[in-house]
Amino acid sequence: MYALRRIGLTGESESFLSWVLRACVNDGRPHILYTLDGTRPDPERVDEDLEGYRRSAPVRWGNAAADQVQHDVYGEILDCAWQWVRGGGAVDARRWARLADLGEAARRHWRTPDHGIWEIREAGRPFTYSVAMCQVAADRLARIAAATGRAAAQRRWGGLATTIRAALLTEAYDRDAGHLTEHLGQPGTLDASLLALPLRRVIDADDPRMTATVDAVVRRLGAGGDLLYRYLPHESPDGLAGEEGAFLLCSFWWVDNLAKTGRVDEARERFDRLCARANHVGLLPEQIDPATGLFLGNFPQAFSHIGLISSAVNLARAGSPGARTGWSAPGAAAGGHAQAR
Repeated sequence: MYALRRIGLTGESESFLSWVLRACVNDGRPHILYTLDGTRPDPERVDEDLEGYRRSAPVRWGNAAADQVQHDVYGEILDCAWQWVRGGGAVDARRWARLADLGEAARRHWRTPDHGIWEIREAGRPFTYSVAMCQVAADRLARIAAATGRAAAQRRWGGLATTIRAALLTEAYDRDAGHLTEHLGQPGTLDASLLALPLRRVIDADDPRMTATVDAVVRRLGAGGDLLYRYLPHESPDGLAGEEGAFLLCSFWWVDNLAKTGRVDEARERFDRLCARANHVGLLPEQIDPATGLFLGNFPQAFSHIGLISSAVNLARAGSPGARTGWSAPGAAAGGHAQAR
């Protein structure tokens, strides 16, 4: 919804929010995956008769993440709702009740382990990003309440947002290392979703804790050049066999952090090189093989294109002449579509 609004497709973005809110109340809570008609997808199954692209078995139909619990969903939806309200959308009593239900879920579960944005197939963990998105849920509800004249609700949700943010910046901060960590209360590991915290207004991009976190992520998760791994499976087990490729969305988050801290020229150079990885029709995959440039994972991947749009807008706002003139897909060769994991 954010990407659609940024490029002027407000009708599509508002329709998407309405679709999401309808789907979320079908069985009492939001889920990660739906079919196009808002129903639950079929259970995941492995197809033993197919070898997969470049023999990257197993080939799966469906997605087991449909049954996972991911607490970031509350903040994702309420952030969309706040954008809609900022654009002049009304919030009647029925819609407010739906939004408040999502906030209540965030209030109940923000300390509960989940499977996280990366949809791990291990036992749930207290992911920092999931906690951050519960903070976003409370913060955006407070903003919606303020914009729609609900003063008591504004105080309540604003107080919860403050509480969650304070806990995150205390319990996910490794004082010895000087940066934020992947989990609350578990120092040591990093994942690239931490790069998204300034983009969600959980912490300022130029906060010393955040700049140190960006440096640590690049140092530990760097895959060469402008590429980043989203995590290291041997440090952060995900329950999947096989190798990880570099996750393109994380590189665009890196660009955004550089732009927000005044390193605009460096951000633009990295952005241009990432765009040059698109194939001959301007599409990007989920992951890149750092050694060969081969496309891996889902293709095309919405995450990657959403990241590209966000970075382009951020660079334009930061005064980058390259981004202001717009971007057209280069004719760079970029390999094929492989499923690495």
